[in-house]
Amino acid sequence: MNKQAIIDGTRRWISSMVIGLNLCPFARRVFQADTIRYVVTDAAQENTLLKDLAGELKALAAASISSVETTLLIHPRVLRDFLDYNEFLGMGEQLIEDLNLRGILQIASFHPEYQFAGTDPGAAENYTNRPPFPMLHLLREESISAVACDPDERLRIPRRNIETLRGLGKEKILQKLKAIEDSL
Repeated sequence: MNKQAIIDGTRRWISSMVIGLNLCPFARRVFQADTIRYVVTDAAQENTLLKDLAGELKALAAASISSVETTLLIHPRVLRDFLDYNEFLGMGEQLIEDLNLRGILQIASFHPEYQFAGTDPGAAENYTNRPPFPMLHLLREESISAVACDPDERLRIPRRNIETLRGLGKEKILQKLKAIEDSL
């Protein structure tokens, strides 16, 4: 497994999709400031990933926000199936609770087969959360509040993203993703 190629592909996805399509108002600042920690785990089992997740949650909580504001824990060898991944998120949330990090950190979910409830698997809006590899995005709650302190604004983001991707169309989305995949 070429970890640097995985990180490079993830960075291209962030640049092209997340920032390029303005899907996340928080991403550009941390991407340009280089305060995203990219970690590719060798985990092939859920229990190993859970241990790695615990380590990364602790590391993020202990790091200064000026050096590491957010972490992407990329796990290409485990939880390749979205339903398994989705079930694992509950364990991740419990881990945050167990580590007394509730209100400090949270997990955002990104998976190549991501599917919002009630949508067709091929629906354009699912691509807001479809990176090249499964990953857990560890976020500081203070960072989210600092950028979007208005809760109504935060609720508008997913709706705006759905409109953006539906307007772009699935064919163009797939072309952008293929370009990223081809560069891996």
